[in-house]
Amino acid sequence: MPSPEPPPHTSFHLALSPESPVLGPRRSSPALIPRTGLPSHRAPRSPSPRGSSYRRLFDAPGARAFTLANLPARLTAGMFSVSAVIMIAGAYGSYALAGAVTATGLTATALVAPFTARLADRHGQGRVAVPATALAVLGSLALLLCVHLRAPAWTLFAAYAATATTPNLGGMARARWARLHRDDPAARHTANAFEQAVDELCFMLGPVAAAFLCAALFPEAGTLTGAALLLTGTLLFAAQRTTEPPATRPATRSPTPLRSPGMPAHLTVFLATGAVFGSLEVVTLAYAEGPAGGVVLALQAAGSCLAGLVYGRSRRGGGLTGCLVAMTALMCLPPLAVAATGSLPVLAAALLVAGAATAPTMVTGMTLVQKLTPSGQLNEGMTLAVTALLGGIAAGAAGGGRLVEHLGPATAYATPAGAAALALFLSLLSLRRPASRRAPRPPHPPGG
Repeated sequence: MPSPEPPPHTSFHLALSPESPVLGPRRSSPALIPRTGLPSHRAPRSPSPRGSSYRRLFDAPGARAFTLANLPARLTAGMFSVSAVIMIAGAYGSYALAGAVTATGLTATALVAPFTARLADRHGQGRVAVPATALAVLGSLALLLCVHLRAPAWTLFAAYAATATTPNLGGMARARWARLHRDDPAARHTANAFEQAVDELCFMLGPVAAAFLCAALFPEAGTLTGAALLLTGTLLFAAQRTTEPPATRPATRSPTPLRSPGMPAHLTVFLATGAVFGSLEVVTLAYAEGPAGGVVLALQAAGSCLAGLVYGRSRRGGGLTGCLVAMTALMCLPPLAVAATGSLPVLAAALLVAGAATAPTMVTGMTLVQKLTPSGQLNEGMTLAVTALLGGIAAGAAGGGRLVEHLGPATAYATPAGAAALALFLSLLSLRRPASRRAPRPPHPPGG
């Protein structure tokens, strides 16, 4: 979102900054301050550093505290499903049962998460996140107990479905960044890039940590550790009250952000993007067959993490359609590598490069979600985006798995590229309705 234009007939006087020996406009130390007289083409509402560096991003009061506080809890996003699969498959001897149980939990989370986020918008993040996390931890412990006692299969589904109340701490962190830098689009872009890099890092380290704990200690160790980290991280995050967005309690029931102009079309793009991730994971694990599959997927996440950090330092992010063009093109590399060489190292290199388009796409998409969501409903808006991604991941995993069974993993590698092309098509389709791409945002509430 470009900076607002100054009113006509404004002039400027020079303000020397000790940080800038050269006279000239700099966001980190503005050399031009609006007065009256001459027009200007740049007068940002609030100064921000050139390129919005990560160092300057964390100069905001409380930014470091809430970021460090929620890291333990967010690490569990990549731990619980892997731990559950290892634990259930080891006890019941059925990967089909393990997969069905985790899929049930994923579906339940997609249904419950928007309501949890709406409560967080209305009553505050801390007041909702802590009890919601406590319920989710009880669900994880119930699953562990059922597996340990070899309870009937239906109890596993019921216990794991109870974990659906797990709050979306990544979305809550993004809502805090959006409030801290509500007048600085460049800083919001950098913050979204950082949060995407954190997501990728957690999905790199989480499965590795879960698999190690379950193998080195006992099958239930991954779930126990994940529950402890989730509860501890949420308590620490909720304690950071200074950066928490204020609760908004409208006199009348406010409509869901799903009704904001442009939001439904954007969420369909997220749905197709999620299918890229879900199908890529299943097909890669089927092709690699063994521990190497986790390493190869970690390389893809590493490429995305690095690209996200670099993208965040750019002065301005690109458009979503351009990012999807890059993703579609780069997702063609894995099937080409498999068809041309059949070599796992070559495939790993192709996935490392293909991951470079993932984070920029997600950063740009999440930034657009923030623009489309009313200011008092940021938690719900961000969670709706995550819900769409989860739905796409589930659909992509199911579709990729079916193609692996019928056509083989080499041919099934066309699925991620096809899903990326679908996301690009949906994005282009939304461009034909320019009036619906931006939602009017109400003024920020007092203190918000």
